Amino acid sequence: MDFKTRTIQELRSRRGDITAKQCLAGFDGFVDTIVAPVAQRAGQGDNFTPFASLADFGQRIVGAAGKSTNIELYPRFDKLGGNGPIMANALLAHGAQVTYVGALGRGAVHPVFAPLARRARVVSITDAAHTIAVECPDGKIMLGLMRSLDEVTPESVTNAMGGVDGYRAALAGADLVALVNWTMLPHMTAILADLVARILPPVPVRAGRIFFFDLCDPEKRSAADLVYALETMAKFEQFGRVTLGLNLKEGQQVFAALGFGATSETEAGLREMCVKIRQRLDVSTVVIHPRESAACATRDGVWWVPGPFVAQPLITTGAGDHFNAGFTTGQMLGLSPESCLGTGVCTSGHYVRTAASPSLADLETFLANWR
Repeated sequence: MDFKTRTIQELRSRRGDITAKQCLAGFDGFVDTIVAPVAQRAGQGDNFTPFASLADFGQRIVGAAGKSTNIELYPRFDKLGGNGPIMANALLAHGAQVTYVGALGRGAVHPVFAPLARRARVVSITDAAHTIAVECPDGKIMLGLMRSLDEVTPESVTNAMGGVDGYRAALAGADLVALVNWTMLPHMTAILADLVARILPPVPVRAGRIFFFDLCDPEKRSAADLVYALETMAKFEQFGRVTLGLNLKEGQQVFAALGFGATSETEAGLREMCVKIRQRLDVSTVVIHPRESAACATRDGVWWVPGPFVAQPLITTGAGDHFNAGFTTGQMLGLSPESCLGTGVCTSGHYVRTAASPSLADLETFLANWR
């Protein structure tokens, strides 16, 4: 039996359980403006040819060195952004109950988050940050304006949650605690350390509780900061099961920061990265998801599955967050690690084709028709 058939069978037998699952996620929040970089304009509006690749776009920029150039960014649409809100949206689409805590607007929730606020309990800490996502067929560049995220601190999170008691109550009821976007939240390591030292110790342990962490491209942070954050994340094992989610670039950065050097991007290389990172941190699960496949390691073994890669996606911003939602949904439902990978790659695969977050019924259909 192949992994697609197994994933369908496991998902079909347990998907009804998702409506009882409680998720607490945080702490970022972005308004994303999706833009196409214009290579050549032929007329007004969308009558233009976009750059065919990031390499072509980059060459235009490099050619401006010592001179100047004008590059038009054509806005496609605005959408809710940030690792946390996108993942929360995808978890809601799967049918889970979600509390989202993050930078969604000061005083009132920004209109871009209104659909999220209608379906989830939302707690806003400060103004949202803003990202201009420059998308090409082979990748994207995220240009961020993030000063408001400086206000996301251990104290502001605690206050927004109604004090220590409210914070602990939200954690106590959660099956999944997803704390994401470490790179862009300057005080995230302090927030994690505060949770470990002050907030979580009195909270009753919930059977099967998952603590999920996502880094969001730590290239701009020092290796020492990264390792310290990873070691802080590993301390959450005393309160539940830790899952570290990484895309390929993040996996390579973590692998190098932990002293393992470099490895290939093959199936064997992905398996090696997952196993060694998990063993070094001594956490329950490490998952790495390139665009074409995904691998994960647990204390019981290592698994790899191909992904439903598409050469010309409708959208790429948020694909990794959808993978994370699909993978952790599988975990909450008690699916096998291989089937968790299946729900992850299909949640992402459905999203990049449609720009819509899939339900679990959509995933079954996607799996059944994946060729």
